[in-house]
Amino acid sequence: MMKTKVAIAIAAALMSASCAMTDASTSQTASKPPAVLTTAENTQAVAGQALTLNQIMADQDWVARSPESAYWMLDGSGVLFQQKREGSQLRDWYHQPVGKDAHQVPLDKLHNYAYNNGVYNSDKSLLAYTFEGNIFVRDIANKQTRQLTRDEARQSQLLFLTDGRLAYREGNDFFVVEPSTGLTQQIAALETADAPKANSEPKDFVAREQLDLIEFVQVERKNKADQFEQQQALQSNNESLAPKPFYLGQGKEVVAASLSPAGDKLIVAISEPQKWRADGDIMPNYVTDDGRVAAQPVRSRVADAKPVEHEVLVLDLSTGEQTTLTYNTLPGWNDDVLADVRRENYAAQGKTYKSEQKPRPITLLQDWGWREGAIRWTDDGEHAALMLEAWDNKDRWIASIDFAGKRLVNQDRLHDEAWINYTHNEFGFLPNSATLWFQSEADGYSHLYVKPLNGSTKQLTSGKFVTEDPTVSGNGEFIYFSANKPHPGNYEIYRVRTDNAALEQLTKLGGINNYELSPQEDQLLIKHSTALQPEELYVQTIGTDTALRLTHTATDTFMAYDWVAPEIVPIASSHVADPIYTRVYYPKDYDPNRAEKYPAVVFIHGAGYLQNAHAGWSGYQREFMFHTFLTEQGYVVLDLDYRGSKGYGRDWRTAIYRQMGTPEVEDLIDVVKWAGENTHVDTNRMGTYGGSYGGFLTFMALFNEPGLFKAGSALRPVSDWAHYNTGYTSNILNLPDDDPIAYRRSSPIYFTEGLEDALLINSPMVDDNVFFQDSVRVVQRLIEHEKEDFETAIFPVEPHGFRQPSSWLDEYRRIFKLFEENLK
Repeated sequence: MMKTKVAIAIAAALMSASCAMTDASTSQTASKPPAVLTTAENTQAVAGQALTLNQIMADQDWVARSPESAYWMLDGSGVLFQQKREGSQLRDWYHQPVGKDAHQVPLDKLHNYAYNNGVYNSDKSLLAYTFEGNIFVRDIANKQTRQLTRDEARQSQLLFLTDGRLAYREGNDFFVVEPSTGLTQQIAALETADAPKANSEPKDFVAREQLDLIEFVQVERKNKADQFEQQQALQSNNESLAPKPFYLGQGKEVVAASLSPAGDKLIVAISEPQKWRADGDIMPNYVTDDGRVAAQPVRSRVADAKPVEHEVLVLDLSTGEQTTLTYNTLPGWNDDVLADVRRENYAAQGKTYKSEQKPRPITLLQDWGWREGAIRWTDDGEHAALMLEAWDNKDRWIASIDFAGKRLVNQDRLHDEAWINYTHNEFGFLPNSATLWFQSEADGYSHLYVKPLNGSTKQLTSGKFVTEDPTVSGNGEFIYFSANKPHPGNYEIYRVRTDNAALEQLTKLGGINNYELSPQEDQLLIKHSTALQPEELYVQTIGTDTALRLTHTATDTFMAYDWVAPEIVPIASSHVADPIYTRVYYPKDYDPNRAEKYPAVVFIHGAGYLQNAHAGWSGYQREFMFHTFLTEQGYVVLDLDYRGSKGYGRDWRTAIYRQMGTPEVEDLIDVVKWAGENTHVDTNRMGTYGGSYGGFLTFMALFNEPGLFKAGSALRPVSDWAHYNTGYTSNILNLPDDDPIAYRRSSPIYFTEGLEDALLINSPMVDDNVFFQDSVRVVQRLIEHEKEDFETAIFPVEPHGFRQPSSWLDEYRRIFKLFEENLK
């Protein structure tokens, strides 16, 4: 077997964490939270014991109860994190001092520590946050916490104003409170209604005649008008009353609202009310506590989607003026970006498409991983910027607001012929500055940029890597981030200067590393994992090379097994220049010269835009363990990041535009060919499996490339993209009415006649993500094609992500049986 130097190096990195780590146990007792699970009834393992499917699919407490939602103590002396309670879905909070043992935070103290998403005042002497919907303010110097609200209402969007008062939102009303006194004042109210009138105009002939003929009606209308005018005058002239509401229009829906730090303006986005489903969008649930069939409501389908537009308003809290901003100052606001797509589809129907320019529906951008919304202000409240997107997914704009000119000013336009990424869109203003910072795929990879308002854009990072999770330092000097710069599968932590783009690598730990910057900005809380170690917490002082391990949550049971460390291999693509990075698992007694070649299994990850061939702990932990199990049964296992996967830049991401299932299957073909030429695998004895998007690709491979795999199992598979959701699907395939060609080209249900190999369909019945109907319709098609070599397994109580160990076990027993019967 030929191994590349890169593959060998990455395999070594996967075997253990970097030597630049120390364990707290070297100087004191290892910090383990109380009651860490070490054994499980009927699933206890010891070193050398054979791995079983029962063990792998058991309640995952036996693997690790890894720290979750970790963040810093305010003084940087330790961290707080959640941990799953053994044998329960509940989570408990723990305090982990650096270098000491963890202890559980009592329930009666939790409100003192729930400040992870809090906001500071200008001199950082006060920190405001919410706990269970109520507001708390902590005095940093004396470490005292004061509760400001205690009610059933839910407060949100906390913001310290430039005058020191604390603002918050409650429903569609905005308030300010003086932290020292607790005095609360309403400063704005948003009403989704038309402005009230004293009397309505007569609506028809009868009403007009009634008003002319009946004196009593005339008097009553005059009295109403007088009372209305008096109330309006009182409202305008008496400061003790709450301010007049802003009336946004009957039947409108508030999408977003953001208050200026100066407390003088609100930016509000409204739209027509959006129905998330139709009456017929239901999912039968056959196993309920009352023994009846329940019709659960579910989302609508992309085939039923209608364009959405947001209207952006600027509300002046001082004058009551209400201004609507238009989009016609944005470049490309009325381009027919789908002209070529529509022209192709019209031609296929024997029609001619005539392109025309008209306003495109535009909305605030919705990033799937955002911490904040699409409206950002400078610290002084003088400037604001919006991140906007076209509803057709082809454009993203960052636009500032010219408050004096009452218009939007484009600062950055990102156009993509495929679609704008729904992640990697962080942005904002540098502290105490009118300079924007933002992420963009302008050069093909997610990188960091800065731009003074109306000035020139400067790129801070560049290269064939992606930036993740950017954090701006308190003084704006640095932007911290993680990136896969050393290798596509290795994410380390960096910082870049915002003035001269000087880049500094802060960690060299190997694996996958996420982080939280300490409040003092002198330490990193690192969430580190390798392929063989679930995520644990480490602390590293910035400027040093050593990370101190804080937690040990992987169980002795899990650690006792001799897990197979996969190699990450760059497999050459026959279609594009970049390789297909693939995890390869070999049997421990692998012999490239033995007489009989090995059977092999290819795993296809889900989600589409997800990275799994990396050097960290996989989100598919059961599958990772199943792959070791398969190697023990004599299989080679391959796990590829096909085109469309995350972590490899824009071109890799968008290769699937209008052709989902085509580039990915081409990559599967290349991986199968590579395995036959390099791993002593018998390509006539290869199988595949995957869930969700992986189930979809299993369908596409078996239906369109018969013989590529002798057997495949599709788990919770998409069979018809017209039935999937709008937010995901319309990015890649446009809308079915605009681009039926893309949907027919990309949906397995159109290719079922091509099945020649063994197929197992595993379908949960209460899946509100990929509907059970997807499998039902495919099965009916296979029956109508008189196909014989397929089976269907249903799971009556399971959603998209299985919950019951018995269901996991049943599913993977069936998958293993499929491979044993067809590949051995």
